[in-house]
Amino acid sequence: MTDAPAACPEPSDRPDIWPGGATRGTDGALAIGPIRLTHEALGDALGAPLAAGPVIVADRASIRGRAEVWQSAMAEAFWSGYGMAGAQVYYAGKAFLAAELVRDLTSVGLGIDTASLGELTLALRAGADPALVGLHGNAKTDAEIDLALRSGIGRLIIDSIPEIERIAARARELGVCAPLMVRVTTGVHAGGHSFIATAHEDQKFGLSLATGAAREAAERIAATEGVALVGLHSHIGSQIMDLAGFGAAARAVLGLRAELLRKGIEVPEVDLGGGYGVAYTGADAVAPTQKQVADFLAETVREVCTELATDIPRISIEPGRSVIAPAVLTLYRVMATKDVVTQEGTTRRYVAVDGGMSDNIRPVLYDAAYAVALANRAPSGDLISSRVVGKHCESGDILVREALLPADVGPGDELAIPVTGAYGRSMASNYNMAARPGVLALDGEAAHWWLRPETVDDVLSLDAGL
Repeated sequence: MTDAPAACPEPSDRPDIWPGGATRGTDGALAIGPIRLTHEALGDALGAPLAAGPVIVADRASIRGRAEVWQSAMAEAFWSGYGMAGAQVYYAGKAFLAAELVRDLTSVGLGIDTASLGELTLALRAGADPALVGLHGNAKTDAEIDLALRSGIGRLIIDSIPEIERIAARARELGVCAPLMVRVTTGVHAGGHSFIATAHEDQKFGLSLATGAAREAAERIAATEGVALVGLHSHIGSQIMDLAGFGAAARAVLGLRAELLRKGIEVPEVDLGGGYGVAYTGADAVAPTQKQVADFLAETVREVCTELATDIPRISIEPGRSVIAPAVLTLYRVMATKDVVTQEGTTRRYVAVDGGMSDNIRPVLYDAAYAVALANRAPSGDLISSRVVGKHCESGDILVREALLPADVGPGDELAIPVTGAYGRSMASNYNMAARPGVLALDGEAAHWWLRPETVDDVLSLDAGL
C-alpha cells in the first residue's frame, strides 16, 4: 500500500468518519459532546483515572441514532402500503457486541445476528427477543445448536446439507421445530479485500446456486420433520460501497425463491445480508446512506418479483459495520517518535503509541487504511509524513501507514483514530500478553464502561502454572 500521506479531516469537514457528537472545541481538543477526548478528561467523566493503554470510545447517542435510521429506512421502504411485506434489520454482532449495546439496539427495533456460542449467549442474556435473534456459522457446535433450539431463536442459517439432519434430529429430541434459512452462494461477490468477499464459489460459506446445492437444501428442509424453511439468505461481502452487487444477488436469490414457490415450497423471507461500507479516511467516498440502501433494495425487490410473477417476501438485512464503526474511535498516547530515511531518500516520522495490532488487527490483516488526528490540542505548525505504529514485537505492527501529523507531536500527546467501532475490539488479542482495551461509552456528560479494560492479572488468570 503506497497511498500518499494525508491529514485527517476535522469532524466539521467529514462528519461521516467521526461520531455524531464529535467536535474540536475552542481549546483545540477533540470532544464528544461536552467530554474532551483525553485520557485525563475521560477519567474525570468516569470518576476514576484511566489505566495505561489505549481506550476505545463509543458515542452512545450516535450508535442509537444510526440504528434507528436503519430500522426506520427499511420499515418505510418496505411498508405494506407500498405493496411490500415489511422488513427487519438485524445487527451483525460480529462487528462488536456488548450487553448494553444489545439493549440499545433492540430498544429501537433491531434484531441481533450471532455467529458463535459466546455471541448467542450474550444476546440472549442481555434480553434480546429470541424471535429476533439469528445464528450463523459454517461449523456450528452441538452447544450452539442446543442453545438456539432451547431458547427458541427465530432463525438458524444453515451452511451445508448434512447440517439439516443434524439440527432436525436434535429438534425432534427436544420436541421443537427448528426455523432454518439457507445461505445461498450466488456467485456475486464484492468487498474491500478478497478475504471478506464471501459470495464467490471457492470459499467456505454457503450453498451454491450454480450447482443446485442451495435448491437441494431448501427442498430437503421442506421434506424433513423437525425443521421448517423460513427463508433464503445471501451475503456477498463486506465494506461494499457500490450497491449494484446487492441488486444482482437479490435477483439471484429471488429467482431461486420463485423456483421453490412453483414446486409448492413456501419461502416467506429473504435476507439480503450485510456488508454496507463506510468511509475510513478523507480519501474515501461518502458511503450510501441508510435510506439510499433501503430504497435501492425495495426498488430491486419490487421489480424482480414483478418480473417473476411472485408475491413479495419479507426482507431482512444484517448491517454491522455501518451501525457501529463511525460512532466509535480509539484514543492512544504517544510514547516515542523517531525519523527514518526511506528507500526513496525521504524522511518519515515514526510515531509509536501505547497500543497496536492487538487492538486493531485490520491494517495488518486487510491492509486497511485509517485516518489519525491529534486529539489533545489543536494541530499547529508544519505537517510531516508520519507513520503511526504500535508497541508490539512485529515490524508490521502499523496502525496508520501514511498520514500527515504536526511536526511537534511527541510523548504526552494523544492521537485519535476514528471509525474503529467494527472489528477493533471484537478482533482484539492478547499478543505479547497485552491487556485488551476497554470500551468506554459516552452519553451526554456521563461515561461508563461497556467493557472494562483488561488487566495483566486478567491476562495471566488462565495460566495454571501461576
